[in-house]
Amino acid sequence: MPALGTFLLLTCFVVAAYAATASIAGAKRQSTRLTESGIGAFYLVTALMSVATAVIMYAFVTDTYAIKYVDRYSDAAQPLLFKLTAYWGGLDGSIMFWVLLLSVFGAIAVRNSRESHRELIPYVVAVIAIVEMFFLFLMVVHNNPFETYLADIPPDGQGLNPLLQNVYMVIHPPSLYIGFVGMTIPFAFGMAALATGYLDDSWLRAVRRWTMVSWLFLSLGLTLGMIWAYEELGWGGYWGWDPVENAGLLPWFTATAFLHSVMVQERRGMLRVWNMTLVIVTFFLTIFGTFMTRSGVVQSVHAFGEDKELGLMFTVFMTLLLVVSFGLLIYRLPLLRARHELDSWVSREAAFLANNWILLFSAIFVLFATMFPTLSEALTGQRLTVGPPFFNKWMLPIGLALLLLTGVGPLLAWRKSTVDNLRYQFLWPTVAALVTGGALLALGVRVWSSGICFAMSAFVTTTLLQEFVRGARVRQQYSGSDLVTSAIGLVARNQRRYGGYIVHLGIVLMALGFAGDGFKQEEQLLLKPGQTVTVGAFTVRHDGIAITQDAQKQMVTAKMTAFQDGKELGTLAPAKWFFNKRADEPTTEVAIRRSFGYDLYVVLAGFDAEQQSATFHVVVNPLVNWIWAGFGILALGTLIALLPERALAVASVKIPEGVTAGTTTTTLLVLLILGGVAIPHAVHAQAPLSDTGAIIKRLPLERELENEILCTCGCRLPAGTCGMFQCQGKEKQLGRLRTLVEEGKDRETILATFVQEHGGADILTQPPDTPFNRLAWALPFVLGIVGAVAAGTVAVRWTRPSSDDAVVPAAAAADPYQNKLDEELRDLD
Repeated sequence: MPALGTFLLLTCFVVAAYAATASIAGAKRQSTRLTESGIGAFYLVTALMSVATAVIMYAFVTDTYAIKYVDRYSDAAQPLLFKLTAYWGGLDGSIMFWVLLLSVFGAIAVRNSRESHRELIPYVVAVIAIVEMFFLFLMVVHNNPFETYLADIPPDGQGLNPLLQNVYMVIHPPSLYIGFVGMTIPFAFGMAALATGYLDDSWLRAVRRWTMVSWLFLSLGLTLGMIWAYEELGWGGYWGWDPVENAGLLPWFTATAFLHSVMVQERRGMLRVWNMTLVIVTFFLTIFGTFMTRSGVVQSVHAFGEDKELGLMFTVFMTLLLVVSFGLLIYRLPLLRARHELDSWVSREAAFLANNWILLFSAIFVLFATMFPTLSEALTGQRLTVGPPFFNKWMLPIGLALLLLTGVGPLLAWRKSTVDNLRYQFLWPTVAALVTGGALLALGVRVWSSGICFAMSAFVTTTLLQEFVRGARVRQQYSGSDLVTSAIGLVARNQRRYGGYIVHLGIVLMALGFAGDGFKQEEQLLLKPGQTVTVGAFTVRHDGIAITQDAQKQMVTAKMTAFQDGKELGTLAPAKWFFNKRADEPTTEVAIRRSFGYDLYVVLAGFDAEQQSATFHVVVNPLVNWIWAGFGILALGTLIALLPERALAVASVKIPEGVTAGTTTTTLLVLLILGGVAIPHAVHAQAPLSDTGAIIKRLPLERELENEILCTCGCRLPAGTCGMFQCQGKEKQLGRLRTLVEEGKDRETILATFVQEHGGADILTQPPDTPFNRLAWALPFVLGIVGAVAAGTVAVRWTRPSSDDAVVPAAAAADPYQNKLDEELRDLD
């Protein structure tokens, strides 16, 4: 079996090489027979990889521990589901899974486009086959998943990492892989267009749907990763700016930019070079993200380990990728000139340009900050840490700016927005934002970032509803149907536009969920049986500890009862699972009581089985479930936008009259209040009337600094968020911090003390203020200024008419019909 698997991989490499060579040779010689043989070989790679996948999965199911990969990631007691998904649980298998997905996607893309893009297909096949060859080469010479033990075959395997034995991790990695691999298809079509010179907009139509599908799966993978971190790691959060998380976020930024800017090219014939650049950069970032997580260039609890030889191979491939791609782009620049210029800065094109600049800036910033520890180590010999506080400080205003543009873009007209048009479009959204902001101030909300997010969300929501209501009313006048039926018909007639609006609504809900983090309440405390603690409106009672065992693990479960405002909600069962093969890596099984406005989140942080006492981390997370609901709406909008034209049937549904943007804004305000906006920010655990546990009191400065100092257990997380079981590194750091705070030390003195005691600034979660480290703080400013100047320069150049076109306005003025047509086109959409 291992020999068969290795043979299949070698055969795939040879067949892929033939597919690339025959396709290009056939295109150059105009030999249909040779081209078709290359395409046939391309399909054969899919078949061979499918067989190889069946072989490795059969090895997992039958416990073939003679294969090293099976031994490292499976054992006899492992459930069948996790045996199958262990296929992509390690480095070797994940590369193999990558090639399988790419071969399947490539075959589908070529099959669907053979007739409509006949001149591009040979080069599409060649590009995809070359990418397949690279990953196959990695497996053949360095990371063979079928490598076997020469002697001493182990009787049982080591087992999959307990953290990965989770239902979300069954879906999360494949979703990200699909998103990553899917971005190869737009890249292949873009390179084919550059190679052949067929640079009309037809290649965009071939890749737009592929980009949307890949973007959707990237979004799904990122969201599932957040849910997994929230439920499995036990630190009360869902996004920690870990390098592996960032690797998936980077291409998401540039793909989002492409999906917006491609509309400008289709509508106005502009941004053609820019769109091609985004396609190249997005694919490059998928390869770079794979390089980060598999070469050891960054430190992460989620990375596959350190492999310098693999990193060198990736570096060579990425260098060739950039040289060839941008070389072709530069060569074809004369064919990529824009057909139109920017008529006004107050237009939808300008809004999309700003949107693209901010998204690209976000990708560059996250990339630089993620790689900064590696760069600092290479240049200064000291590896510094860039943690969540640094990322949050910069990404918060960027996120708010993008949220605002989400509402501004649909309100602006193509080409140019007049003053009357702006007044007509912005009136109700602006009123909604002001009313929401005033209501928040009246309710005593003083978290500025969350308050601004709520006000902007009201602005964007009113914008989207206004677009739907006004469009439905116009359709209602012509169709005579009710408002809801007209709205459904509106969506059915233009799925892409209104599906995009639904995506924006999902983004708003997710933003509200993120804003809720500003009102999070949490406490860590020791409870004996019968003792209780109250956090916010919730009271939790510790009832005891139970210890059970199955074939794979020992489970320590705390039995608890939850109350809200004195009423019993039910039982909670936070637990720690100790797997037999990896007893030193227990998993955290969080107990969560979900509701529309809050999550009651309880973690078993430590226990004494003899005394039946336990240490608990109790968190109240407002609005967190809005994030998951927001993704559901985002996915729905994306699927609607992907539907073929006229795919939606119009149903007749009656609703009450009087639905307006103002009504919806009022509803949003009510939901915000019910969702927890009025929760005071700095509420700590309060002592109930019954017996209370030993609450670990923390001063404000202690709470602030606990996330700016790293834990020393090796998790690379801030001490305040480390979720390791009974972590000595965390307790030591927090204990030392508490001592310094109680001694009256100020912030700078405390940080300097930690740096001195640990022998370097790498104990901090963000670079200290030194000449070299100021580079990390200054770079966002530099990039922002350079990007703004570049965007402004391009906009000025586009809005300045050329001398050749100076006679056009005069000629148009002599034709009243031309003027009327221009005005109608300006106000269209």
